[in-house]
Parts: sequence; structure tokens; C-alpha cells
Amino acid sequence: MNGFSIGIFDIIIIGLYLVFITWWGLRHAKGGDAGSYFLAGRTMPWWVVGLSLFAASISSTTLIGQSGDAYHTGIAVFNYNLTGGVVVMVFFAVFLLPLYLKSGIFTIPEFLEKRYDRRSRYYFSAISIIGTVFLDAAGAMYAAALIIKLIFPAADLGLVICIFALLAASYTIPGGLSSAISAELIQAVILIAGSIILTVVCFTSGGGEYIAGLMQDGDIAVKLIRPMHDPATPWLGLFIGMPISGLYFWANNQTLVQRVLSAKSVNEGRKGVMFCGFLTLLTLFIIIFPGVIARNFFPEIDNPDMVYPTMVMKLLPTGLLGVLLSAMLAALMSTLSAILNSASTLFTMDFYAQMFPKADSRKLVRTGKIATVVILVIAAVWAPNIGRFDSLLKYYQEMISYIAPPVVAAFLTGIFSRRANANGAFAGLISGLVLAVILLFFREDIFGNMHFLFMIPILFTFSVCVILAVSRFYPAPAESKLENTVFSYSEFKKEGMELKNVSFWNNYRAWGAGLILLSALLLIIFS
Repeated sequence: MNGFSIGIFDIIIIGLYLVFITWWGLRHAKGGDAGSYFLAGRTMPWWVVGLSLFAASISSTTLIGQSGDAYHTGIAVFNYNLTGGVVVMVFFAVFLLPLYLKSGIFTIPEFLEKRYDRRSRYYFSAISIIGTVFLDAAGAMYAAALIIKLIFPAADLGLVICIFALLAASYTIPGGLSSAISAELIQAVILIAGSIILTVVCFTSGGGEYIAGLMQDGDIAVKLIRPMHDPATPWLGLFIGMPISGLYFWANNQTLVQRVLSAKSVNEGRKGVMFCGFLTLLTLFIIIFPGVIARNFFPEIDNPDMVYPTMVMKLLPTGLLGVLLSAMLAALMSTLSAILNSASTLFTMDFYAQMFPKADSRKLVRTGKIATVVILVIAAVWAPNIGRFDSLLKYYQEMISYIAPPVVAAFLTGIFSRRANANGAFAGLISGLVLAVILLFFREDIFGNMHFLFMIPILFTFSVCVILAVSRFYPAPAESKLENTVFSYSEFKKEGMELKNVSFWNNYRAWGAGLILLSALLLIIFS
């Protein structure tokens, strides 16, 4: 870190940005009632949903983790954004999103209660809160602290984490989701613009020739499809592992789906998700490729989490350096604000509101604010411990591989099987968790060096089988449990007929088809 230097002008830019984004978030606060505080009044248009979703998804594991992984293994890490991202988003928008919005839920665990019962809701909500605190919130704080320590190397890591947490909380706690989304719109623009600037600098400084040479030589660093023995992303894992973890991230993650729940209609929500998909495709060029190019510029980097910050600090001139550091902090602040609001929503609506059903909106909002403070403190205390792991990306992906499969199994089985019932779902969730814990400690003893992407479908299939098998021993669910919670092919077909007369611009299926074609094209080009 001692080789980095930053001018006073760049520090002023960063300081002004932090002051502005805090003021902007507070200016757009809506916290009078639970609907406004937790879901921004369900009034957001598609472009706001899409930008907010993209800003919240560009977390520490994306910006810091994926660029670092690209530095070591090449562009294969982009598959998490492709088969585990864009393709999953299309599936989510087509099949799951309308059920979420029509059911009028505040939280994703609430959907499990509507489809099954409270046991499944409480289980998933507890798992989500734990994951949010120790994976998402702590990861965002740790990544932000790494950036700040580049500017002030002598700063204490714990102190930096606390200051960053307070900045994000300063507008998230008073203003709720509306403040978070308003800030994310600014942050998304800064992030995209700043990342494009860095990409242009990388390519015009010799990075373009470096990438072209790798492609001409057929180097594995620029291939998305890898051999089965590849330690990073074996090709089969792209299709049987990543989509399951991707569904958890995009369709079951309260932090992200909460943005979609704020949409003013099903169609606006669907188009917002599709818009986010197109923006996510850009990450190949503005995050992944710069990470690969850094191998040529800075071959001596040991810590993968320092790749992106190193490029920013060493490649950009005064002024632009401040803009890019602001862009990085923008991504991390937007993620943290999203996480704080979603975690407080989970606790308030899934636990407090259930224990105190007569609590009015003011009490719910006050409880949400208190929960945010508690979550913030716990995450800040844990964040410094992330440095013990190999990298942010490995820390996140490996943990998700244990948490996600049983939950995704419960959602998909409930949505596509009318026979699955509450007892089957709860048995599948608990048995899946038990198996996940066993694999966490004894995976190598059971499966040897099997890649974690292959463990995901094993856990998923096991959970689905338990859900369906146990469900057969109990009565079928009541019709009330199937209303707005189960996919209807007849409605899907009817909607398709109606969309034939809708223009491309307003046809979400056309947007989805475009995303699938672009994804396939990228896989072909970089295969």
C-alpha cells in the first residue's frame, strides 16, 4: 500500500461526494408508514427499479471480488453474472416475479408462509438475516475499508469500518427504502461512468492489445467455457450449479427483490429486472476485462481483493482518481444501504409484526430503525475477520453454496408443484440444512476435492426429493394456499396471446429473448 499516493483534489472530490450522497438520501426520505419506509410506497417505475437493482447488486463481491478473481483465473468469473445472473433474471421475471407482486408481500420469507406456513417463513427469514449480516453487510464494510486504507494507510481498519457504516446508516435509517433507492440512482450512474473511464484507460494504455493477443493465442484466461477439471469454473457447473445459487441471489434475496417489490406494477417490475440484466452484461467489459488486463500491468499483486483498487490508484490521473474512488464507494454504500434496509424489513415484518400483530405503522418503522442499528453493529464487529479468508469472492460463493440449495428447492417446488405442502417444505428445509452442515465440515472426506458448484445440485436435488416425498404422507394444501403462489400455465399462455399485440418496447418477453440471445452470443464468442 505504501506505493500509492493521492492528491488533495481527489480527497476533496471524495469528501464532497460522501456529503452529497448523504444529503440526497435524506432529502428523499419517506418514513411515515410501513409501506413507504420498507417498500417506498410501491410506486417505482421500471428504470428506477433497474438502476437501483443494479447498484445494489454491484456489491463488494462483484466490484472487488470479481475483478480480483479475473486477475487470477480470467474471465470465467463472469459466468456468475451470465448463467448465474442474466439468464436467472429472465426466469425470475417471467415465472416468479408476478407471484411475488400479486401476493402483496413485504418480504420474501412472507411468500413461503403464504404458500406453506409460518415455520418455513421463520426459518428462511432467520437464515436471510444471518446471511445478510455476516456475508453482505460485513463484506461491504470490509471492502470499503480496504479502499479507505489505500488513501490513509495508517488508519485503523476497525475505525474505518465504523465510519463507513455510519455514513451509509445516516440516510438509510431515517428514510428507509426510498432514501436508499434515491441514493442508488446517483450511485449507479457514478459507478457505470467511473468504471467505463477505467476500462477506456486500461484498453488505451495497452490493455486492448493484451486482450487481443490472449484471444489470438486461445489463452484460457479469455474463455468462459472451461474444462471439467478447471479449478475456477468447470463447464458443467455453469449449468447445474450457478443457476441455483443465482436464483437465491436474484429471486430469494430480500436485499435485491425488495427493490422489485417497490415497482408500481408487475410489468414495471419485470422491465426493471430486464433492464438490470442488460446493465449486468456490461460488467464483462467494465469489471472483468480490467481485472484480466491488470495481470499485464501489475503482475506482483498478491491479495486478489487489491486488484481493482490498485488499478484505480495507479492508472488514473488527479481528478479522475477521485471520481473512480467515489464510484467504488458508491457501489459499496449502495450495497450497504440496501442490505441495512432489507435486513431491518425482515426482522420487523417477519418477527416483530408477527409477535405484535396490533402494532401500528409508527411502531413498525421505529422497530425497523432500531433493528438497523443492531445489525450495523454486529456486521461492523465481524467485518475485520473477513481478512482471514482467501478472498471476498470465495468467502461469499462458498457460503452461498451451503445456504442456497434447500431454500431454492422450497420456492421452486412450491411454485411449480400444487401437491407440495407445508410439512414437506419444512422437512426439506431442515434436512437440507443438516446435510449442508455435514458437508461444510466433512465435504472432502465424502466427495474428495469436488468443486463446490457440483455440491449445489446435490443439496438441491436432495431437498426437492424430501419435499415431494414427505408431502405425499400429508393432505394436499388448501386452495387458499395456492392462490397467487403457484404458476399457472393457462395464465401464462393467455398472457402470451395478449403480448402479440404489444410493441417490442413494452413486451418484457421480447426484452428477455434479447438477453438470452446476447448471453448465448457471449458464450459462443468466448468459448
